[in-house]
Amino acid sequence: MNISVKFYIFFVFIFTFFSFGSYSQKSFSVEQIQVTGNHKTKRDIIVRELTFKQGDTLSLTNIEQVLERCRQNIINTNLFLTVEVFYNESGDHIHVFVAVKERWYLVVLPEVYLADRSFNEWWYLRNRDLNRLTYGLTAKHFNLSGNNDQIKFKAMNGFIPYFEVSYSKPYIDKRKRIGIRAGAFYSTQRTMAYRTWNDKLDFFSTENRMRERLGAIFELRLRNAHYHFHSINLGFTNTTIADTISQLNPRYFGENTLNQKVLSFVYDYRFDKRDNRQYPLKGTLLYTQLNNSFVFNGYNQTSIYGLGGYYRPLGHSLFFESTLRGKISTPKKQYYPLVAGLGYGNNLVRGYELYVIDGQHYALSKNTLKYEAFKRTFNLKNLIKLPQFNTLPLAIYPNIYFDFGYIKNYYPIYSNSKLSNKLLNGGGIGLDFVTWYNSNVKTSYSINQFGERKFFFGISRDL
Repeated sequence: MNISVKFYIFFVFIFTFFSFGSYSQKSFSVEQIQVTGNHKTKRDIIVRELTFKQGDTLSLTNIEQVLERCRQNIINTNLFLTVEVFYNESGDHIHVFVAVKERWYLVVLPEVYLADRSFNEWWYLRNRDLNRLTYGLTAKHFNLSGNNDQIKFKAMNGFIPYFEVSYSKPYIDKRKRIGIRAGAFYSTQRTMAYRTWNDKLDFFSTENRMRERLGAIFELRLRNAHYHFHSINLGFTNTTIADTISQLNPRYFGENTLNQKVLSFVYDYRFDKRDNRQYPLKGTLLYTQLNNSFVFNGYNQTSIYGLGGYYRPLGHSLFFESTLRGKISTPKKQYYPLVAGLGYGNNLVRGYELYVIDGQHYALSKNTLKYEAFKRTFNLKNLIKLPQFNTLPLAIYPNIYFDFGYIKNYYPIYSNSKLSNKLLNGGGIGLDFVTWYNSNVKTSYSINQFGERKFFFGISRDL
């Protein structure tokens, strides 16, 4: 190879290298943002979720990541079935396009609930008693005026008659930072849990009314940045119990006390940068709550709760998630309805789904490794004509998990607890289904440190 050919090849290499480097560092000015598919939702609600605005400059090197993050933000409003965010180049400018497919916002459905903490408690401990069903009608509009405001009516009968009305609006100011929520509820109950014994709920059955509750809340919300959420909640609850409950458990409200009025103050802070709030696979969640309950003619109770969640894709369709939760509260001696230990919601060591463990403080670590075995969106246009229902997403995640936790109970004698004040651990295998309207179906087979093994089932949905 002669010198001229070598020089030519070197020149081409240098030219290509610098040209590519220069192009990769190129920036574009956002000339236009176009939104389509929002027949009900106001454009401002969608544009609020973008991390840039018209006139901003985006670098070519990270523009795809920026648009994907914006797509995830819009999905997390829970207003849309599908969201696409893409762009077209025009010289040094780009046009950004946001295409959404709105969900069905008005839901009026007959609903049936189990009165127990979970399906598993009802199935294993309550003999699948159909008399423990609460049934009625729920009407909810998720986007009443197109501003992501929600109104909800609920009227239930059966095991726990319950009535509720609430309204929320995420933004009431021009800068779209301040929101509100308000609501009221009323419920009565005959058969009810009056204490925790042997780390299980004890129920008293009767046809007489054992408890009546009336309450209201008002909440002020602040979203001062895309991923930072604050709320201040003021609530009032008036609860009356029958003297039978007070005799069975003198610590329910205190001896010879049949009525309790509680004024509560709750401050929440949440940093939420997950890709999907209903079933996250990537991102970070930080949450903390300060709760103070002022009990009229009684003593105050204060608690601090914290949660940190870490979600990471590992490659090859593998995902890992880990959450760490903890709570401290005061005073040591607390009213029974205000004690919240392990066993409610997701605050439990898997393997102990059938237990309620009272205590003043606890720490809990939950860890899951999951595999994306199937993920597909089915087009049902030939079967269903309504656009809000003719797209069916389905994803399946086999998983393995391991949890451990500890709960401090200063008075285990009150509940004859065998599980408090010791380290608990449990684990197992599971299969999660994620589908229509953010519905999650979870099946699992768990084992705890005492060798107890059982199948468990759970379902959650965003309705």
